[in-house]
Amino acid sequence: MHPHVFNALHTSDQKELEELYRVWATNYDHDVVDVIGYVGHSITTNLLVKYLHNTKAKILDAGCGTGLAGESLNKFFYNNIVGIDFSQPMLDQASKKNIYKSLFQADLTKTLEFEDNSFDAIVCAGTFTCGHVGPRALFELIRVSKAGGYIVFTVREQEWDLLPYDKTIVELEEKHLWHCLERFSTEYNVAEEVNCELCIYQVH
Repeated sequence: MHPHVFNALHTSDQKELEELYRVWATNYDHDVVDVIGYVGHSITTNLLVKYLHNTKAKILDAGCGTGLAGESLNKFFYNNIVGIDFSQPMLDQASKKNIYKSLFQADLTKTLEFEDNSFDAIVCAGTFTCGHVGPRALFELIRVSKAGGYIVFTVREQEWDLLPYDKTIVELEEKHLWHCLERFSTEYNVAEEVNCELCIYQVH
């Protein structure tokens, strides 16, 4: 396993995680895409465009990092994208790509500074992983989504087994807040043979 990936999965607190991404930001894209074969940004985007046909739709890239998912969306001519991430150095890298309408520093474990029903779709790629953002964040993503909007996200298999994602997703279904369009296991970090759960839900 790549040392930065290992450290990202085993940080003890938020401060340690922030320092890791500060150091890693400039080499992040190369390390995750070229070295470990990360495809989370591609698979979430490909699944979203299967359902979301309006290229002018307002999309939130939640946990955008350096902008990999934003780049993928931009290739499909989606350009009304807002990005949020807790790491300012990662946001600085995303800003250089000139693909986001706006970028904000934000913590997905807390209340987001967006109004209810703000977005037509949300992509959350590579964010639900060990030591980062837990399943309760899904409630907040639903809050800021419009009725009929789409939320597509990956959960690293190791994280899925560790925390109650399945229970939370079922709870949200039982509360009639969203319903499942597709959910399946697929490749995530290809070189490391790590899979993820890939999910797309439609908000009520």
